[in-house]
Amino acid sequence: MKLSHLFYFVVFLFSFLSYSQNIPIHRITNAITIDGDLSDWKTPFIGPFVIHDSGVKATQETYVSLSWDNENLYLGYKSKDSKIIGSAINPDTQIFNTDDLVELFLDPDGDSENYIEIGVNAFSSNYDMIIHCISPSCGGWDTDISLDITGLKTASKINKDGYDTEIMIPFSSLTAVKDAGFAVPVVGTKWKGNLFRIDYGNETEYQAISPYDGSQFGFHQPDQFKVFEFVE
Repeated sequence: MKLSHLFYFVVFLFSFLSYSQNIPIHRITNAITIDGDLSDWKTPFIGPFVIHDSGVKATQETYVSLSWDNENLYLGYKSKDSKIIGSAINPDTQIFNTDDLVELFLDPDGDSENYIEIGVNAFSSNYDMIIHCISPSCGGWDTDISLDITGLKTASKINKDGYDTEIMIPFSSLTAVKDAGFAVPVVGTKWKGNLFRIDYGNETEYQAISPYDGSQFGFHQPDQFKVFEFVE
C-alpha cells in the first residue's frame, strides 16, 4: 500500500472510530455551577462536531462534555464562533430558526417515537419540548413546546473565541415526562440521542457530534441517534 493511501486509510479509520462508539456520560463527585464558566469541568470534552448529514469538518469547532450525579445530567459545550447571532429572549421561543445555539435530543427508551429536545443560545435563552414522531424515521412529528422541565438550568458565556454553554437537567423532572420512557439512570444505563449545534454566522451550518446518513429529515432522524452510556 502506498504511503499516501495508508495515510488516508488511517484518517478514515480514526474518523469512523471517533463517531461510531458510545458517548460516555461520566459520573462526578464535584459540584458544577451553571454559570457558563467551564473551569469547574473535570470530565473530558469530545469532538469536534461535524456537518450533520455528511461528516465533513465544520467551519467553526464545537466540543462537548457530559457528566452526571445522582440527581442531574450535565452538559458543557465549547463553541468557537467569530460572528455570534442571537439575543436574550423569553424561554420557549423558537430560537432554532434565528439564533446560534447548541441542542440536545434524548430518547431514553430508544423507541424513536418520543424524545426530548433542549436548545440554548449564546445569551442563555433556552427552550424545551417533546417531539412525538408520527411517521417512520420522523418524516412527520408533533411538537409539544408546553413541556416544562422543572429545575432545568442553562447558562452561556461569551468569550474571545465564541461562547461556552452549560446545561443541568434534573432526572426527577424527566421521569414525569409522559411516554418518553425516562427513569433515573444507574451505571451502565444507555439512552439514545444526539448533540447538535446550529451556526448562523458567516455561513449557516448544521453540526452534530454524530453525523447522519443523509439529511432527509434534518436533525430529526431518531433511528440514527447515538448511544449515551452512563459510566463511572
